[in-house]
Amino acid sequence: MTRALIKAWPALAATAFALAIWQAIVTLSGVPRFILPAPALVAETWWTNRWVIAEHAWITAVEVFLGLGIGALVGVATAIQLATSRYARLLVQPVLVFTQALPVFALAPILTLWLGFGLSSKVLMCVLIVYFPVAASFLDGLLRTPPGYLDLARTMQARPGQVLWRIRVPAALPSLASGLRLAAVYAPIGAVIGEWVGASRGLGYLMLLANGRSKTDLMFAALLTLGVFSVLLHLGVRALTRRMVREEV
Repeated sequence: MTRALIKAWPALAATAFALAIWQAIVTLSGVPRFILPAPALVAETWWTNRWVIAEHAWITAVEVFLGLGIGALVGVATAIQLATSRYARLLVQPVLVFTQALPVFALAPILTLWLGFGLSSKVLMCVLIVYFPVAASFLDGLLRTPPGYLDLARTMQARPGQVLWRIRVPAALPSLASGLRLAAVYAPIGAVIGEWVGASRGLGYLMLLANGRSKTDLMFAALLTLGVFSVLLHLGVRALTRRMVREEV
């Protein structure tokens, strides 16, 4: 417990400093509460509406977890296919790069039109945001296998499947871990953007609803809840990827 507190103290100190600056700005500037509420008011609003916020946070969390899982699996499968087929790289990789030139957020209204206001459009939005970082990072790792490993595999007459799963994939796991950590940061953005475009539940919907009713304190409470969830998601994915890489070493 003490060791965990020692590791967490920089983050706690930074949080306390940010809250102190926030409170000082509100106090010294005299800004109206409907423009910038004080931290104490946001905390009070969060506690008063904790069950409502928790209900919407659960919907957003489901969207994020589904999108992150599906996007990561599809990204890994795509990277393996591209790494094992030169023709697939020639045909598919330029298309992937072109799709990233399009603003993904602009696709949210189209996805809502096609899939409706339910869970599917938000999950697909997360998948689209998560997919490319995972696929690109893992593919880069697969294509950068140390030459010495491959020379040893050829000397021992290893089959292509053995080279892939016993040499190239384990050597590329650090790159995959980097892509997953990046995807964990982006996934909540996809869910909230989808909820902003069209939804009846979720933290993004709650923020829009609070903004329309000039309940800035509730909007900040929902925003901070989303921020805490995003940080916890990133820490969880980072812990899992560290364990994954360590076990393969």
